[in-house]
Amino acid sequence: MKLTLAENKYLKDSITIISDLVTEGRFKIEKDAIELIAMDPANVAMVVFKLLGSCFTEYNVEKPVEIALNLSNLKQVLRRAKPDDIVILELSSENRLKIQLKSKTTRTFFLPLLDIEEKEQKIPDLKFPVVAKMPVQTMNEAIDDVDIVAESVMFIAEKSKFIIMGEGDLSKVNVEIPKSDDVNIALETADAVKAKYSIEYLKKMIQGSKLSDEVSIQFNKDYPLKLEYKTLNKVMMAFILAPRVEND
Repeated sequence: MKLTLAENKYLKDSITIISDLVTEGRFKIEKDAIELIAMDPANVAMVVFKLLGSCFTEYNVEKPVEIALNLSNLKQVLRRAKPDDIVILELSSENRLKIQLKSKTTRTFFLPLLDIEEKEQKIPDLKFPVVAKMPVQTMNEAIDDVDIVAESVMFIAEKSKFIIMGEGDLSKVNVEIPKSDDVNIALETADAVKAKYSIEYLKKMIQGSKLSDEVSIQFNKDYPLKLEYKTLNKVMMAFILAPRVEND
C-alpha cells in the first residue's frame, strides 16, 4: 500500500474534525477510497467518512486492508503538514503506519496500529421526510446564534422556510432561513417537521464546513439528524446524531 496526497487539506481537516468526536478509528483502505465509520464514546453520534482515491496523486492498494489508529496521534502528525507538503502513507513491516511529509525536507513518522475489539459499525437505514440544503455559512452562523442562549437547537422545516431556534431559561433566539436560490427545502409532508438536537455535538459537526460549501440537513420528529458535507470526486463526511426527545 502506498498513498500519495499532494492536496493534504482534505485528510488533515477531516481527521481534525473526526478526532473531536471519536478517539480511535478503524479505516478501511479499499481499491478506490479510504472509509471510516465510527461512533462517539457516548453512542450519541456517528461519523461516516470517505476520502476518494481520485483525491490522491498516487493510490496504490494491492488488496483491501483495515488499520486502526489513535485519531489524536494521527491528528498531531497531520497538523505538522504544511499546505504544500506531500503526504505519503505506507504500512511498515513492524505493524505501523508510516507517514512521510515531503517538501524541502522529508519528515517520517511511525504510528502504532491498534487492535480494536469493538464490532464493526454499520450505517443505520434511515428514511427522512425532510432534506434541506444550504450554504455552510448560513447553518454555522445560526448554530453560533443559538449557542449563545441554549444547550439544544430546534430545527423546523416548512415548505417555504427553514427555522433554527433555541430557548434558554430566559433568552430565546429564532433564525428564519427562507427558501431561495441558495436554500433548497424538500418536504414530503404537508405539516412542518420539528426536532431537537444537542448544540454541543452540532458545534463539532458543523466543522464539516471546512470540506464543502454546502451542507445537507435531513431529520424527522424524535428521530436522528443527518448532516452531510461533500466535495465532488474528493471527500464525503456525514454525521448522524441522536435526537433530544421532549417529554410532554
